[in-house]
Amino acid sequence: MTILDIRIGDAPDPRLSAREIEVLTAWLISDSKAEASRSLYLAMGTVNTHLSRIRAKYSAVGRSAPTKATLLARALQDGFIDIEDL
Repeated sequence: MTILDIRIGDAPDPRLSAREIEVLTAWLISDSKAEASRSLYLAMGTVNTHLSRIRAKYSAVGRSAPTKATLLARALQDGFIDIEDL
């Protein structure tokens, strides 16, 4: 299955927490993890931990997201971020 095979609403829900969504979207609109960590007042390690858990949750539902580009696609598909936010 590819990204093109998954339509919004048909994809399995990774059940991200509100904080995971907040970290994910901050990182996606930032130029770096360091910038995202500063904007959220989090340690870089905390951002990395959240992103690792997010990737694990997507993998667990069969929608792996090993790269930032793939996580962006997943966030768009799941309605966590809009293209206008980028």
